[in-house]
Amino acid sequence: MGRLAQTEGLTEIQREILSTVRSFVDKEILPVATELEHKDEYPTEIVEGLKELGIFGLMIPEEYGGLGESLLTYALCVEEIARGWMSVSGIINTHFIVAYMLKQHGTQEQKDHFLPRMATGEIRGAFSMSEPGLGSDVSAITSKGSPAADGSGDFLLNGQKMWLTNGGSATLVAVLCRTDEGHPEGTAPHKSMTTFLVEKEPGFGQVKPGLTIPGKIDKMGYKGVDTTELIMDDLRVPADRVLGGTTGRGFYQMMDGVEVGRVNVAARGCGVAQRAFELGIDYAQQRHTFGKPIAGHQAIQFKLADMATKVEAAHALMVVAARKKDSGQRNDLEAGMAKYLASEYCKEVVEDAFRIHGGYGFSKEYEIERLYREAPMLLIGEGTAEIQKMIVGRRLLEEYRSQG
Repeated sequence: MGRLAQTEGLTEIQREILSTVRSFVDKEILPVATELEHKDEYPTEIVEGLKELGIFGLMIPEEYGGLGESLLTYALCVEEIARGWMSVSGIINTHFIVAYMLKQHGTQEQKDHFLPRMATGEIRGAFSMSEPGLGSDVSAITSKGSPAADGSGDFLLNGQKMWLTNGGSATLVAVLCRTDEGHPEGTAPHKSMTTFLVEKEPGFGQVKPGLTIPGKIDKMGYKGVDTTELIMDDLRVPADRVLGGTTGRGFYQMMDGVEVGRVNVAARGCGVAQRAFELGIDYAQQRHTFGKPIAGHQAIQFKLADMATKVEAAHALMVVAARKKDSGQRNDLEAGMAKYLASEYCKEVVEDAFRIHGGYGFSKEYEIERLYREAPMLLIGEGTAEIQKMIVGRRLLEEYRSQG
């Protein structure tokens, strides 16, 4: 373990968890990641290993069979896993967000029903906000949940969703829909949205009456994990599967989940950047030009210095954001900053490592080629860089409001 990206003030338990995860990454993920990624193959054995380690229940309270750990512990584990293969951290992230939303906002029955089996990984979570015609503009959602006409209290969901990570493999999807019933004309869009807990079988095609998962979206990177659409055609959802039991709260519930998800994406950026730095500094000491290792050339040393500084800065900001949330404070400013900085720095560190590799960086035989295709996803996942800057800018204006 190198000097970079160390975290001060961890407990013995946290250090033990991280050591175990790092060992798992080195032995079980790194040796097979590039091969599985090139095949776009789901990492079944890796996922089973993470289940055994208890990672799927890392932040689920002990009373529900989880480890009851902090967001910081979770983020540091994600950083390690993304260092091995970013797609694996994506498999965990959506599951974690749904579990967090249930823990924070679910009814007691919903917590009792879902959380124990989510802790073991038996139930796997995904969440869905985006649609084909919108991305960051959540208020423009058109998918609709309407009361069933038979008076059962159930809802019928209709619409098309996009960019579901784990859409095929998940068995529980938190779906955000518009529910306008009972709201006065002119109600703000974010006050007329509801999160529905949709249970389904894993797979593709029509996975239950009214619900179709067409298939995997073919992506430039972020392979292995399934990214899908979700099509609802009079999908019936029982009234007791409205998250929290009350309609109209979905926007707030989802934003709370996305806030911790942004810390996760920051951690992923930190992990990928760390791996790119490791590959770059190792290759720079092996490759010779003009009679000496290229690490002996000042131009390469400058790149390594820039890379290391960015790795260290991104990690520090990510840790601040996680600790702020763990303390019970609002962290949207810090999470936005961390996600923005870590994703941008990740892209830059990966590109510098790619340049250090020269022509070999363009070869699929070298791991840096995979990282070069993975890094761009972090620039758009959980809100684009531009959205993060809007959030940060607005919060700064709140904090530093002019008294003039």
